[in-house]
Amino acid sequence: MNKLNKVLFTGKTHTTVSPTSTNGHVNVDLRTSSPGGEDLVFTGVANHPTAEQLFAGAWSACYIGALGLVASQKKVTLPDDLSVDIEIDLVLKGNDYVLQARFDVRVPGFDQETAELIAHKAHEICPYSKATHNNIDVALNVTTS
Repeated sequence: MNKLNKVLFTGKTHTTVSPTSTNGHVNVDLRTSSPGGEDLVFTGVANHPTAEQLFAGAWSACYIGALGLVASQKKVTLPDDLSVDIEIDLVLKGNDYVLQARFDVRVPGFDQETAELIAHKAHEICPYSKATHNNIDVALNVTTS
């Protein structure tokens, strides 16, 4: 990601798989950075999330599903406390408005190599990742603690 671009706004999500769900529902929290840098949380229907938040929420739900698919293909079980944080920045790049994304994938209890393999393969098969390939700069960070 180019540090010379001016980030105008950031939409954030924190996505987990509900351990009590029998039909694969995901839980997504939407957040935004205010001009002062503090996080604002949108938890009610009356709040109006931004396009960046909605995009991050949809992408994170799709991506966490892709993680599950890759894990099942590799015959490994993902931990219940798996999480994906995605930040979508609206950026001014010269005179153009563009998006960039940061993924923080947390796979507690996994060895780093396996976690990274699953995360990168999920990024290859996720339809949202495919749709944005070569259109949005994406940084993917994987942690296992």
